[in-house]
Amino acid sequence: MTVAVYLPHEDKTAWWVEMLQDLLPGWDVAALDAIRDPASVRYAVVWRPRPGDLARFPNLRAILSIGAGIDHVLADTALPQGVPIIRTVGDDLTQRMREYVALHVLRHHRDMPRQLQAQAEHDWHAIVVPVAPRRIVGVMGLGNLGAAAARTLAGLGFATRGWSASPKSIDGVETFAGNDQFDSFLSGCEILVNLLPLTDRTRGILDAGLFSKLAKGACVINCARGPHLVEEDLLAALDGGRIKQATLDVFHQEPLPPDHPFWDHPAVTVTPHVASQIDAVTGGRLIAANLKTFDETGTCADLADVTRGY
Repeated sequence: MTVAVYLPHEDKTAWWVEMLQDLLPGWDVAALDAIRDPASVRYAVVWRPRPGDLARFPNLRAILSIGAGIDHVLADTALPQGVPIIRTVGDDLTQRMREYVALHVLRHHRDMPRQLQAQAEHDWHAIVVPVAPRRIVGVMGLGNLGAAAARTLAGLGFATRGWSASPKSIDGVETFAGNDQFDSFLSGCEILVNLLPLTDRTRGILDAGLFSKLAKGACVINCARGPHLVEEDLLAALDGGRIKQATLDVFHQEPLPPDHPFWDHPAVTVTPHVASQIDAVTGGRLIAANLKTFDETGTCADLADVTRGY
């Protein structure tokens, strides 16, 4: 029984193969491109597999995503039908996202980009901002990561809102659900955090229409997926003053091309998809544990709902 491993970088693939082989004694772990007998492959551990990669394996039992999202797997138009997909989630990923969201909400709340500009200009410029309970922060997406981020922001004292497709209840967070409550959620929101899963319904949700419903001069943080954002609409909203600042961790094309306008835009902070970057050692242990559980029982707690896209 073979486990095939693929990541876009050959050196990272080799590292994951070696690590998983140590964690799975008695299993055969190999780089996907080195597989000589496709029929022997029962599991595939992947990040952004190429179209057709997984269709090579006729006896595939499950696909394991190296990350919490499965959109990169579902993007394969030749994906074998009916094969379960297992996400990689855990306390480390949640903690990293909580840290990232708190950091950048506080940066925008305290207007640190302007403070850093003042320092560069040798300008003793004291910026006075409202206290957190008077700042409305909204979190779109209340799954594991979104709910944890919302609780963290509420714990810091922010007037925290959350929106999700179906109703959720979170202590200290005003929750909204469904299309009927979306505009009410957005109205007056001063800092918006996107943690939605990427589906056909959420693709392009961060657009000019959404920006127009936020408080004027709002800040936007996208740490979910690049295709959630209509990039041209954000640039126009920034240049027109509708949006004051943006922090972007995810992009349509990654790495972000060197000539992309986001790099040098004075109101944009770019981070290289690190908001909840998986700790490879911890991630490897989670994946190995899920492999063993699924192989023994045919299911596991982190099984994704492919029909919903997450």
